[in-house]
Amino acid sequence: MNAPAEFTASEPGQPLLRGFLRGALRLLFRGLMRPPTPVPLQRLVLRGLTASTLAPRGLVRDVGHVAGRPCEWHRPAGGSHVVVLYLHGGAFITGSPATHRAITASLAKRAGVAVCALDYRLAPEHPFPAARDDALAAYRELLDAGYPASRIVIGGDSAGGNLTLLTALEIRRQGLPQPAGLICFSPVTDLSGTRQHRPQAGDPLIHPAWVEQAMDLYCPPGMDRSDPALSPLFADLSGLPPMLVQVAEDEVLRDDSLHLAERVRAANGWVRLERYPGLWHVFQAHAGLLRTADQALASAADFICRHVEEEA
Repeated sequence: MNAPAEFTASEPGQPLLRGFLRGALRLLFRGLMRPPTPVPLQRLVLRGLTASTLAPRGLVRDVGHVAGRPCEWHRPAGGSHVVVLYLHGGAFITGSPATHRAITASLAKRAGVAVCALDYRLAPEHPFPAARDDALAAYRELLDAGYPASRIVIGGDSAGGNLTLLTALEIRRQGLPQPAGLICFSPVTDLSGTRQHRPQAGDPLIHPAWVEQAMDLYCPPGMDRSDPALSPLFADLSGLPPMLVQVAEDEVLRDDSLHLAERVRAANGWVRLERYPGLWHVFQAHAGLLRTADQALASAADFICRHVEEEA
């Protein structure tokens, strides 16, 4: 795939819409998705905020199971022999395939591929490594179902980006065939939280107290949060598939992506880092509203198609 190693988007425009969204997120998401709001209520809040997502036309959506876990499929009407295993975000404690349809359906539509959104187990009921193990089991089942690794892409946002990387590392450790590519939207790569960015405009989505709450519930007691099993930034990143990383400038997790790209390049890996000014954590969820979200997902779709073609 011929592409620059790093790309910075132009200013996103739509100042009135961005201002409205920023204010609404600060009030409804950042204000509620944090302690003392209990986790069950946080899950209801996220479900409510994403309930009005409209799926693109020309897709078939159905539910199923993969490796014993529920999942949601988005397929082009004509079918596809390529699949994206998508791992949603939500700080390991919230989220589901239903809350991330704006991303998964858009990827399926734009790339013309099937997207399997996995409903992996969440903390605190199921702390690490349950979610990673679910993702790995789902990948194995896709292989067993007849999808060659060269036609599978693994992707995810935020906590799902962390799981994308950990799954790829576990695939390598177990000697399984590697997928054609990895997509990480604002991945959490350092669970120790020592490298958080302080954007001048502020992060309208993520409250630091929410991050701390999630880490306390997800990470096993006594386990070093810099352990590579939790924080892929500190793992050996050599030999991984080609990787697309997208991150916004106005988010506390910006540096997780920047340092990840540095580490992958130092390990002689292929990574395309895309930076988006004037936007916030997982802005891709505003597909259909923000033009830059549509552009970012179009770039992700191009990454999928090009790497699957090259590796198939």
